[in-house]
Order: sequence, then C-alpha cells, then structure tokens
Amino acid sequence: MTVSTRRSDSGQVLVIQVQGRFDFSTHQAFRDAYEHCDEPVKEYVVDLTHTTYLDSSALGMLLLLRDHADGDVASVVIENCNADVRRILSISNFEQLFSIR
Repeated sequence: MTVSTRRSDSGQVLVIQVQGRFDFSTHQAFRDAYEHCDEPVKEYVVDLTHTTYLDSSALGMLLLLRDHADGDVASVVIENCNADVRRILSISNFEQLFSIR
C-alpha cells in the first residue's frame, strides 16, 4: 500500500494516488495526503489506477475526503478504477456522491 500526491501546475488540483490495497491500513496516509495542504484546492482527484482492492473503510475515507472538500469549495473525482473497484463503488451508490471517470 502506497499513497502519493502531486499538484497540478496551477496548484488547484491535488491528485491522490493509492497503490495496492485501499483499506484501513491506508487510513492515516490517505488522510495526511489531503489534510496538510498549504494552498487551497479546487479539485481532489483520487487516482485508483494501481488500486487492487478496496473495502468499506476505504469507502468511509472517500466520504471523509468529500466532507473535507466541502462540496461548494472543492470537488472530488474518482478516476481510473478497475472493474472490481468500479463494481464496489457502484453497489455503494457512490456515483450519486462523486464524479467517477
């Protein structure tokens, strides 16, 4: 499990990439990825290209990120999900809460 971040050139987009299993063991690293930003963020992008698995605690972490983003202030996008991860997000009705691409 690895969590890494990068900012867009404009600094307004924060990309959080989760590699491997996205589960409770990722909790602190995922939170640290977005809570300690020095500059305001307009969009959070959670890149799941290299995520092999996610569980209910990962769903909770995504909801905490959504609360942190505060809807009107910043948006949250989930992208590059594999079929299994996409199915879990779909079953959980996360398409109603997040932009998934």
